[in-house]
Amino acid sequence: MSSASPMSLALAEAEAAAARGEVPVGAVLVDPATGAVLGRAGNRTEELKDPTAHAEVLAIREACAALGEPRLPGLDLYVTLEPCALCAAAISFARLRRVYFGAYDPKGGGVEHGPRFYTQPTCHHAPDVYGGIDETRAADLLRGFFRERRGGA
Repeated sequence: MSSASPMSLALAEAEAAAARGEVPVGAVLVDPATGAVLGRAGNRTEELKDPTAHAEVLAIREACAALGEPRLPGLDLYVTLEPCALCAAAISFARLRRVYFGAYDPKGGGVEHGPRFYTQPTCHHAPDVYGGIDETRAADLLRGFFRERRGGA
């Protein structure tokens, strides 16, 4: 068990993603009963040439492989950005217990914005969702990344 908070670990994954030239999003899956980190990842869509290689999806895949299970009930996800619709669906299919996210994403979010995936009648499992965790740090990381990509100061 790490002494760092799960969101700090997710932010470290996001920083590593940025260093690789990826959009800085990081995710960590934790067993709240033990504090064990079962999956952690940053975005790798560019590196893997895979549009589904979002941090949340990669962390879910890692935890499923570690546990040898296709679903992860009882686990909590910490992610630096509001999950998009793709990731919201993966979270639902994985049956995660809770999602804690950092920055809100009015343009691409799928939980509090856009399709609001968990409010749809076709959604079979909706985790508890808590947004705005370390929001300033997560948003600053994203803003800095895109400012640098545009060549701004």
